[in-house]
Amino acid sequence: MNMPPSPSGAVRTDGSPVQIGALVPLTRPGWVEAGQHLLAGLELAVDEVNDAGGIVGRPLELVVRDTAADPQRAGAAVDELARLGVAALAGEYHSVVARAAAARADALGLPFLCSSAVLDALTEQPTDWVARLAPAQSRGWRTYADFLLGAGHRRLAVAAQPSVYWASGTRILRDRFAARGGTVTALDAGTLAPTALCDELVDSGATALLLLVGHPEPVVPIVRAVRRDQRLADILIGAPAGQPEFAEWATSLGDDGAAIPFLRYLPERLGPLGARVEKALRERLGAAPSFVAFEGYDTIAVLAEVLRSHGTDRARTAESWPSVAVEGTRGKIQFSRTPGIDVWQWAWPPIQVVDRDPAHPDRFRVLHTS
Repeated sequence: MNMPPSPSGAVRTDGSPVQIGALVPLTRPGWVEAGQHLLAGLELAVDEVNDAGGIVGRPLELVVRDTAADPQRAGAAVDELARLGVAALAGEYHSVVARAAAARADALGLPFLCSSAVLDALTEQPTDWVARLAPAQSRGWRTYADFLLGAGHRRLAVAAQPSVYWASGTRILRDRFAARGGTVTALDAGTLAPTALCDELVDSGATALLLLVGHPEPVVPIVRAVRRDQRLADILIGAPAGQPEFAEWATSLGDDGAAIPFLRYLPERLGPLGARVEKALRERLGAAPSFVAFEGYDTIAVLAEVLRSHGTDRARTAESWPSVAVEGTRGKIQFSRTPGIDVWQWAWPPIQVVDRDPAHPDRFRVLHTS
């Protein structure tokens, strides 16, 4: 592959830290709770790597930068981290932000293992510098569409805000529904007040409403308005992007936040490694870890193995993606080229459709698996 010069140089053996740049949303308007879970997973894995001797005797160190869901801020952070000499980049939750980070990483020749962002078009052109753990949006959202279709829904409405990510999701749903004789009606959540949105929803005849919007605004008032509108008593509310996974959702909405299916990237049962990590993450977070925390842990597990096996030279790291075979918390992680995806992709992460149990909103029910 055509690689730019590697500023990181050759492997060092002087005991200085091997640094990994971590991109994480830790302040608003970023999804802060997701960022906290992602960081907890990254940090737990770094601690375990160092307890086991580090990277050939050198400690592993995270250099954390808060992206605050801002693509420009993320791009600037990548530039800074590249200058600091990090061996690789890790993290990011928001797809639009990860796309900006991936573009800069590709331009600078800095390996980037994206933890959680799912947008198919993470880069504009094929690159060897970027790999991804989360499933591509097209695969996850097709799974979600199949769940809806299997439950008998043929007329779907989506309440969406302007965003490349939401627009991509709407296209995936529309294509999947059209193939089965279904329809998708788009409602503009950026201009419609919650009560007006309910009126439009009634007129659409939809049996399911998907919330392709931010949290807490405008998703919380929309959910409350729909739940209280007797005309919509039988409608299914869904949130494929995964907002109900986090405790903040339950705190904001209480019982209204239950029975809202979402995508979660966990297996039905964790293996021994996953169970051990789940316990450690729970202690670290003081709460049940989300799938995002597991993605953070797995990111470091992969990067640590690559750095041990191939050294810290950036070009060698980028060349190693197709040879990765690491046992992660959710299965064996291997990267391949997936049609329509321009980055190295873990092709088979587990995918579930899950909701919060109305009888016990702190518990989850698995409704469908891929």
